[in-house]
Amino acid sequence: MVQIDYLFDPLCGWCYGAGPALEQLAGLDNVRLTLAPTGLFAGQGARAMDQHFAAYAWQNDQRIARLTAQPFTEAYRNNILGKAGGLFDSAPATLGLVAVGLTEPARELEALKLLQRARYVDGRDNSSLQVVADVLEEAQLPEAARRVRTPDEDLMAVYRNRVEAARADMARFGIDGVPALVAGIGGARRLLSSSLLFGRFELLASQLRAA
Repeated sequence: MVQIDYLFDPLCGWCYGAGPALEQLAGLDNVRLTLAPTGLFAGQGARAMDQHFAAYAWQNDQRIARLTAQPFTEAYRNNILGKAGGLFDSAPATLGLVAVGLTEPARELEALKLLQRARYVDGRDNSSLQVVADVLEEAQLPEAARRVRTPDEDLMAVYRNRVEAARADMARFGIDGVPALVAGIGGARRLLSSSLLFGRFELLASQLRAA
């Protein structure tokens, strides 16, 4: 069994682009996949969605779409990137994933996919706690939705711990962006090239066999 820690941010377009490879990875019999949210675009990493940033994001999104065939719709462009006074903040979506991890951990990867789809396909602003809670409620994750609507200290403590653990891995392995894959356990852990998430899946699988 190979342990894989997937470092990501739910508002990272490249992490969304890596979704198909991530699902294949999670489906391998010899892999135990753990989601490691980095909070890269939360807190101090959050920012206003101004015209300049929106244009940069859309240009980058088109590159991701060409490479991965993941859709970035006009609804996303208009309702998220074009939203006056909008905010680029991954804390609510990350909190939603942490809530799912506490209540129905087997569905955490599914919840990530649903929150990404809500943003990039449906044009729903998952920088909002209310939108995140609604998405989880619609996915039959009522307890996670409830906790997101009224975050308590226990939920916030787990959120901080998971983000801090992922940030520690970023520092340890010299990671400056996401997505990233760390394979192995203890002192044998090693960083895999994130480019493996965007090429032939067989190359990623062969790297895992060597991990």
